[in-house]
Amino acid sequence: MGPRLAQLQGERLPEWIAAVRADDLPSMHTFINGLTLPWSSGVLEGHVNRIKMIKRQMYGRAGFKLLRKRVLLAS
Repeated sequence: MGPRLAQLQGERLPEWIAAVRADDLPSMHTFINGLTLPWSSGVLEGHVNRIKMIKRQMYGRAGFKLLRKRVLLAS
């Protein structure tokens, strides 16, 4: 399975998913189920990225109260 992924053969993804589902590997089944969900965490990741940027800008300058206020006001 490893070399196939390293060769970037995305067109074979459905075949790979079917092979994983046929195996008795519960942790891989969980991974496959996550890959095939109809929604994305992109919006959440954008918010996390914005909060991390604010935190980096304020590093060493302010405490948690001011950081919290900036995060809440920025949204």
